[in-house]
Amino acid sequence: MKLERLGGDSTDGQSPTLFLSDRGTYIAQSWRTDRPDTIEIPHRLIRHLKPGTCFGALLRDTGNGTFLLTGEPVTDPEALEQIRLPGHETAVEVPIGTERRRDAAPGV
Repeated sequence: MKLERLGGDSTDGQSPTLFLSDRGTYIAQSWRTDRPDTIEIPHRLIRHLKPGTCFGALLRDTGNGTFLLTGEPVTDPEALEQIRLPGHETAVEVPIGTERRRDAAPGV
């Protein structure tokens, strides 16, 4: 799987970072939790989403400026080589959702 780095708040190979995969999904790299399919991401990471999109997964607010994001753990060797995860971090793959605003005109 090939990845395009969309942005993050730290240097290459460090978290948090958001990627777009060639499979049409988002890959989020950030801090491990006690569940292999869930990571903790800062609120500010979502500013790197492509315009008009969102995570196609539920975000749970921790109340501390972070969200818990659940997805499929990234196991693809090519993707992991590009991400270069430190031991305290992991990455999950989530679908890309379409942003729908309640205040948008019908059909928009």
